[in-house]
Amino acid sequence: MSATGGSGPDLLPGTLDMLILHVLHEGSLHGYGIAQRLEDASGGVLTVPRGSLYPALERLLKKGWTTARWDTSHTGRRARFYTITPSGSRRLESKQADYERMTGAIARVMSGA
Repeated sequence: MSATGGSGPDLLPGTLDMLILHVLHEGSLHGYGIAQRLEDASGGVLTVPRGSLYPALERLLKKGWTTARWDTSHTGRRARFYTITPSGSRRLESKQADYERMTGAIARVMSGA
């Protein structure tokens, strides 16, 4: 999956799930809000297409890492709001540690260490 729908860098497998869980760790959001938060926080580098975001959200629900409920958004539209579960928080912590180890190793290789 491309982070920008084909025109930007590819995300490593599992990274989108980790990023969604991180955003939800800050509070419940609907899908569009999650996509906006990722785009804003990344300075526009991560634009997640709907065709990638919603299957990831369904995957996180099936794994029990999130829950969802229908509610009204700030615009008055009906939206599905996602919330991270305790299991999802543990998964985020584990994946974040893995990510930090991996990016540290890559940085050492790239710096010639």
